[in-house]
Amino acid sequence: PVALAPPWGDGAQRHGGRMRRDLPFIVFFTAMMVETIGVLDSGVWINFVAMALLATLLAQAWNLLGGFGGQFSFGHALFFGCGAYTQAILQLSGGLGAWPALALSVTVAAAVGAAVGALSFRYGLRGSYFALACAEVFRVGALSLDITGGGVGLMLPLQEGFSRLQFGSRKGYALVLLAFVAAALVVSSWLRHSRFGAQLQAVRDNEDAARAVGVDPFTVKLRASMMSAAFMGAAGALYLQMFQYIDPAIAFGPAISVEALVGAIVGGMGTLWGPVLGAVVLHLLAEGTRNLFGQLPGINMVIYGAVLVLIVTFLPRGLAGLGRS
Repeated sequence: PVALAPPWGDGAQRHGGRMRRDLPFIVFFTAMMVETIGVLDSGVWINFVAMALLATLLAQAWNLLGGFGGQFSFGHALFFGCGAYTQAILQLSGGLGAWPALALSVTVAAAVGAAVGALSFRYGLRGSYFALACAEVFRVGALSLDITGGGVGLMLPLQEGFSRLQFGSRKGYALVLLAFVAAALVVSSWLRHSRFGAQLQAVRDNEDAARAVGVDPFTVKLRASMMSAAFMGAAGALYLQMFQYIDPAIAFGPAISVEALVGAIVGGMGTLWGPVLGAVVLHLLAEGTRNLFGQLPGINMVIYGAVLVLIVTFLPRGLAGLGRS
């Protein structure tokens, strides 16, 4: 009989070496972005960079589960909304500071990701649609509850200061978002080269074969779901801090889920830099169409849909796969 050998074997040291090769590029990218943010004087460009970093964080969060794990989700706004509303409620009703609230918002989003993942993976539910249904349930709940402000939403009072995570310029928000983007890059690099990442990608490629070599698909997918939800929750909390406002349509609506999903697919699923590239390209397209058509309702969704069709048809590996084509 031939024993099946797991793909990760005893190569922990080799994987660690590969990850260390990614780290200088991540550090260089982060340093260049810090320098760019520091020298920008135009409010328009600073706002563009901040929003592009937010879009990047959304795409990276989706990629952790959808790209590396192959678990497509059309309802990632669920975790974004949980992070945003937790951030708002803890400050407005709980009297908590912005930074502790941010930590708890990430934790709550991860917990929701664990709950949704456990139900989806344990009982064979279609996670992509189950998360979408949960997002709609949470949206209706947020419309109905007083603590969430109902349909009016919640607004943070403007109180500038680092301790309150509110800044007089978008530069401050851009730097905080950049820190989370850099963290997501490190986690993505770890998934590419670690034992757990190999297990997750084995589950993505063939769940039965992965189970045959000793991988527990449920546990692996659940951990990935929690990581993905945590970063999505951080994006929601930072969105709230940047705009000082959240309502059910923003928090749990389809626009956030679409932006996260399309950014990762256009850039290249399961890659380190794909979500960064995809999010920036989509944000450039969004700004361009806004300048051409103004605030025409739904135009961004039309553009995203057209770009997605073109990428899937002609560049199935995404923009990051161009060099390997």
